[in-house]
Amino acid sequence: CEVTEDRNGQYELSLEYASNGIHADDIQVNRYIMAKPNFTDSPQLFRIYKVSKSMNGRFTVNAEHVSYLLSGKIATSGTANSCAAACTLLTNNFAGNFTITTDKTVVADFDISVPSSVRSWFGGKAGSFLDVFGTGEWHYDNFTCSFLLHRGIDRGVQIRYGKNLTELSQELDMSNPATGVIPYGINPD
Repeated sequence: CEVTEDRNGQYELSLEYASNGIHADDIQVNRYIMAKPNFTDSPQLFRIYKVSKSMNGRFTVNAEHVSYLLSGKIATSGTANSCAAACTLLTNNFAGNFTITTDKTVVADFDISVPSSVRSWFGGKAGSFLDVFGTGEWHYDNFTCSFLLHRGIDRGVQIRYGKNLTELSQELDMSNPATGVIPYGINPD
């Protein structure tokens, strides 16, 4: 079992399980797995979204963090004038049984003018938390989503090639490049 969490990005679990294991029948789409994602966080819920059977007596399971349920909750409209007020707006009006918190004291205008999912307002688009309130790091603890100024502790460790960095690789993938844009219009007449 492996949990992958990217900074302000994906948070998923993948595992391989024996087809004849004692819990093989329990592993189904839309069920949950509770797993400890790292050394410091408490066990987290992950919703199974894909089960792939194979012929070698094992199958693979993919699951996403329970916070992805916020992708199905729609924020329709609202405004806030600070990061804390924006968290309150989303928690009280759109997030259901989730709580959204922050330790940031940034004052800025947050405006939901186009209905979209609650989780999409966390980052990755214009007007999102990361866009409006600046840098920060999302931390997910089951049904609590926290937008933090900093996550973790700076222990003064530096990564240096030859010391604690033993390999560095880079991949260039040109399998699906965009080489142009073709604008067009449709006239209903």
